[in-house]
Amino acid sequence: MANLFDIKDRVILLTGGCGILGSCMARHLAGEGARIVILDRNAEGGSRLAAEIREDIGEALFLETDVLDRGTLLQNKQDILDAYGQIDVLINLAGGNMAGATIPPDKTFFDLDLDAFRKVVDLNLFGTVLPTMIFAGVMVERKKGSIINVSSESALRPLTRVAGYGCAKAAISNFTQFLAGELAIKFGEGLRVNAIAPGFFLTEQNRALMTNPDGSPSDRCKTILAHTPFNRLGRPDELLGTIQWLASDASAFVTGTVTPIDGGFDAFSI
Repeated sequence: MANLFDIKDRVILLTGGCGILGSCMARHLAGEGARIVILDRNAEGGSRLAAEIREDIGEALFLETDVLDRGTLLQNKQDILDAYGQIDVLINLAGGNMAGATIPPDKTFFDLDLDAFRKVVDLNLFGTVLPTMIFAGVMVERKKGSIINVSSESALRPLTRVAGYGCAKAAISNFTQFLAGELAIKFGEGLRVNAIAPGFFLTEQNRALMTNPDGSPSDRCKTILAHTPFNRLGRPDELLGTIQWLASDASAFVTGTVTPIDGGFDAFSI
């Protein structure tokens, strides 16, 4: 019987693939036989990650990119097609936050830096929409492909402080559901669009919020854990099963979903 979760030889793109979560995904998917394309603006980190994968795990290619620049993405697409001839899966990981788009305890909504807010929305929302426009066209030609967006717990319920990031990720969830219908209706059932909504994982982007200078949990982290039935932060490898399911034919009838991976945070009240 065929392995429904088999992703061998599939060409899988990861934007923002150099981060803690992206690098974990890249290593795992390469180990499962996929051909990995790491797209990131961090040329040094991306080249190093791709070299490590090729040396120890499997096939990987790094391409420097800017997810907000159409010309760069078009060149990336051509380079991928020259190397592999196809695109099977797009994982839109590129995103992030910045201080001006948050509201610290000593400030209010009226202190928001709108330029920073706009930059966060641009990076997270348009940094997903534009790569999808460029790379999904290849999938449409083959009438098969899986797009996996990265939403957030802050999209499912508003969290304090992260105003810009939460709004941007809520838009990602909406875009995921919109595009799932758009592609399936107009181009066929082989095109699928889903998202994951990670709960709380310690990354370089949130480390200052989640930990004190000595590495101990911050008050915010303690509050999060008190609202998480598992009473701990997630580990990057705990995203891998859902990612492989969505990248494989095991999820062939799944589209338009946003899957929380959060230790029960979204399900818990009191």
